[in-house]
Amino acid sequence: MPPPPGGPVSSTAADAPTTPPAPGGAPGTAKAPPAAGAAAPSPEAGPDTRTALRICPLCEATCGLTLTIEGTRVTGVRGDRDDVFSDGFICPKGASFGELDADPDRLRTPLVRRDGELREASWEEAFDLIAARVRPLLEEHGPHAVGLFLGNPNVHTMAGALYPPVLLGALRTRNLFTASTLDQMPKHVSGGLLYGSALAIPVPDLDRTDHLLLLGANPLESNGSLCTAPDFPGRLKALRRRGGTLTVVDPRRTRTARLADRHVAIRPGTDALLLAALVNVLFAEGLTAPGRLAELVEGIADVETATAAFTPEAVGAACDVAPDDIRAMARELAAAPTAAVYGRIGSCTVEHGTLASWLVDVLNVLTGNLDRPGGALFPLSATDRAPRPAAPGKGFALGRWASRVSARPEAKGELPVAVLAEEMETPGEGRIRALICVAGNPVLSAPDGDRLDRALAGLDFMVSVDPYLNETSRHADVVLPPPPPAQSAHFDFAFNALAVRNQVRFTPAAVPLEEGLRDECEILARLVLAVSGMHGADPSAVDDMVIGQTLEKAVADPHSTVHGGDPAKIAADLTGDSGAERRLDMMLRLGPYGLTLAGLKAQPHGIDLGPLRPRLPEILRTRSGRVELLPGPVAADLPRLREALGARPASLVLVGRRHLRSNNSWLHNVPALNGGSNRCTLHVHPDDADRLGLGDGDTARVTAEGGSVDAPVEITEDVRRGVVSLPHGWGHDRSGVRLSTAAARPGVNVNQLLDGSRTDPLSGTAVLNGFPVEVTPAPR
Repeated sequence: MPPPPGGPVSSTAADAPTTPPAPGGAPGTAKAPPAAGAAAPSPEAGPDTRTALRICPLCEATCGLTLTIEGTRVTGVRGDRDDVFSDGFICPKGASFGELDADPDRLRTPLVRRDGELREASWEEAFDLIAARVRPLLEEHGPHAVGLFLGNPNVHTMAGALYPPVLLGALRTRNLFTASTLDQMPKHVSGGLLYGSALAIPVPDLDRTDHLLLLGANPLESNGSLCTAPDFPGRLKALRRRGGTLTVVDPRRTRTARLADRHVAIRPGTDALLLAALVNVLFAEGLTAPGRLAELVEGIADVETATAAFTPEAVGAACDVAPDDIRAMARELAAAPTAAVYGRIGSCTVEHGTLASWLVDVLNVLTGNLDRPGGALFPLSATDRAPRPAAPGKGFALGRWASRVSARPEAKGELPVAVLAEEMETPGEGRIRALICVAGNPVLSAPDGDRLDRALAGLDFMVSVDPYLNETSRHADVVLPPPPPAQSAHFDFAFNALAVRNQVRFTPAAVPLEEGLRDECEILARLVLAVSGMHGADPSAVDDMVIGQTLEKAVADPHSTVHGGDPAKIAADLTGDSGAERRLDMMLRLGPYGLTLAGLKAQPHGIDLGPLRPRLPEILRTRSGRVELLPGPVAADLPRLREALGARPASLVLVGRRHLRSNNSWLHNVPALNGGSNRCTLHVHPDDADRLGLGDGDTARVTAEGGSVDAPVEITEDVRRGVVSLPHGWGHDRSGVRLSTAAARPGVNVNQLLDGSRTDPLSGTAVLNGFPVEVTPAPR
């Protein structure tokens, strides 16, 4: 791959030997700093030029960056070659960090709606209005009258990880919606049902595996998802160099598929059928070998019975994969010394997304590859709780409540985003009258954005925490803008718990907070106070409350590292430049490695905590204390999958696609990223184009149950026959939006083709891939 703009690409040092610490012991390898929080001065630096380190917040790879700063402006970006995890790797998104940071369309002051128009206001005016409007709504109509939507940028910031749970607790609403039901909820549900915890997600041990079976993922473009791995492309190439095998299942010949030893161009939406057939072959040919897992797993025989109908012959026609190829895939998986099965977006955002996610782990169990080096393991992050003896837990429950209008069940405490519009539109008790949207743009990311657009316009009140006036935040009565990323400290809570190697890194703000801006942690803390009846209190009160409650529980826990201690004394010993940093320090101290924030700041390139290690049965929280391989909800949904064996496939279906220079709708306003191959075009196979009367560059009309969109045609053999592809996150053509670069190349919103009726029943995840469409030449 050629070097991206702004810096070189280097391969990782993932195979370099290190001496990892034991959990609870001393930290592992670290790279010594020139000075805490700063890189060494650049040799070409002028008198006002310096360099600073920053973890990239623009995708899940979390690469280390070295920023060149002139005054308070980021003028250059390169990969941090001393970063313990990314080792200098950088992609075009990271290279554009300075351009994103200085985007002139970013809001610099709060906006408050007056006389129907959003106008600039002071922070005090903004929070005064929130307190004056939200509390009366809660008191008159109850907690469920306020909904909360959390977009996926929340997992890329410290504030987004620390404060939304407190905000939800203050609101006490059941109307929580997040981007998870547009993306990854099937994996949370399958993990919850199998292991008793929705956060128990095994990741492939990329650096040690001999065989990787990858479904519905294109990490050469996305940089990975639910698998945090800087230089994912380099790790896959290293797998091939050491004699390993890569099999990619995808209806498109993606860049990842081109790298593979075997590319299986499956019919979209049939991943669960293919996986069930692989399970069937393992049992039929006596290839199951769970090894040490046999004593930790219950239900293996039940899975054999449940998958008996999914023979390669029964599945082959539905998937459009030859039975002999299915058998070969199963045999290769079983014969590999180590192997990992990994499925992502394309296998999750389909009608059987939870079953596909479940079957991924079933295959890892049956081949003995779950929880072993070279297979799929559970990371242990520095802010995870310290290991404790295995014991039965409370298990994981689905459907503890349901949405008001169409009775869609909750999953992991969340309702499907697909029902958000109807919950705001439909009159009656419990209607969502106000919405707080933090770092989200559901008008573009959720099904039927036009309907959601109308529903947002009819709310009594809306608050948006967002740096842009985008397709969703334009409806808000108050917009609270966080500062540019260079002005914020960074720590990855979520992604360290999904990383292919245990490590920990912290970077302080590279640039001082601009006058007039507020730190995002302060913004969210003040939002908590405004909706909880504590408006006007010091924002530190929120952090002090969380620290106090956490330490009270910790000292009472016999397995905690501070058991029997004095909460007040422990709290007094915490360090940090803010309440958020004190909370991070507390979590590090309570974590499995006994770290402190001060120690982490002294190692700005990070601390390597070693390769992933087996963690079963320690992580299990099921009622049985074992891996429950055929949970009741999964067994109840399998008849629906059997029905799919006889279903007549649609003549044309649509799938999405990723771009290396994009991440959902976030980055289309960055000129360096809005160009090249990052275009909103409809990919059509040549044979389908001939049949449909379409030429390259023509405009096609795509129609489904939610509506129609017109998009330029790009004829390519990279998509299989019977499949067309449009990327996700476009459609920047609505009035009132202040995204000048994105508006110049708006594209179309592919999710407008959906009306929200198609969801995976177990997880509530919207079906965004593999749905039937009609394509015709657009009227001139």
